[in-house]
Amino acid sequence: MATDVPRLALLILPLLSLLCSGLVVRGAIGYAHRRGMLDQPGQRRSHIAPTPRGGGIGIILAALVFLPVCLRLLPAPLPSAETLALCIGLALVAGTGWWDDHRPLPVLPRLAIQSLAVLILGMAMVADGLPILWLPLLLAAGVGSTNLHNFMDGIDGLLAQQALFVFAGAALLAMGVQAWALAGASLVMLAACLGFWLFNRPPARIFMGDVGSGALGFFVFALAALLWRERTALAWPLATLSASFITDAGLTLAVRIWRGRRWYSAHREHLYQWLVRKGATHRQVGIGYAMWNLAVCAPLAALAWCESGKGWWPCIAAYALTAAAWARLKRRCLRRVPTGDRHVNA
Repeated sequence: MATDVPRLALLILPLLSLLCSGLVVRGAIGYAHRRGMLDQPGQRRSHIAPTPRGGGIGIILAALVFLPVCLRLLPAPLPSAETLALCIGLALVAGTGWWDDHRPLPVLPRLAIQSLAVLILGMAMVADGLPILWLPLLLAAGVGSTNLHNFMDGIDGLLAQQALFVFAGAALLAMGVQAWALAGASLVMLAACLGFWLFNRPPARIFMGDVGSGALGFFVFALAALLWRERTALAWPLATLSASFITDAGLTLAVRIWRGRRWYSAHREHLYQWLVRKGATHRQVGIGYAMWNLAVCAPLAALAWCESGKGWWPCIAAYALTAAAWARLKRRCLRRVPTGDRHVNA
């Protein structure tokens, strides 16, 4: 009978999360119109019509309602201090994004609050036995993930579908080590993202906004950190699942810094943005990223899981292949764009 409890909860809680997220996102569309929260088309935008933003609030509210239930009541529960720290961190990052969706915030206050959110979770993990020397690495990874996912939220459906892929993989990995609470949390977030994606798939009826993109990045980091603490070898398959996003964001940032551009300013130089600029639709680009995830990242993540102590080499292979594909497609895009347009976002 006890084994039926997690199975039932792993079904019911995600369904409730899906319903909650979808209802809130539907309400957020009307709210955004009333408050004038519309993203207007422009030179650094990839859409062609004014579109409401802030739909990620549906993901966050569903998460804050159902994550504590999963993390505390399912087998292999998270300590109460870590559960509280995770929810506080998620609320801080989401709240900052919600404010920014209404009225733009300067970069430094955003980074300060993101750092505080990561430190709160990191200190809770330290209190539970993690060596404090890991704290600087957690801080860098957490703030980096938060902003990386924000940067990659630029076309219809892309970030939401990536979250579906990563959370599905994380749920399977958590089940593999019988971390049922973290598996339930992964499925709850997957369902919440699905509830949003139904309104964000091309052509999008609402955008995620900073309230969702930054918070998703924070939670991806938090989930990876907690699973890594559960079993160190899980770091490799978890990192492999995010290869397409980390490579696109990382190489784009490196190129902008190398060329002396204002790397922190808004731009349209990620690969997914270049593909749209050369004529691909948002749907086609999303399908391309999804196919890469399923054909390359998923099998190599599975191999990294099976290799256990040697999971590093499938992970490196995933990033090498993704980097090669990124460079090839970027060169192809640049060859088809007039020279004067290549530096428009500098």
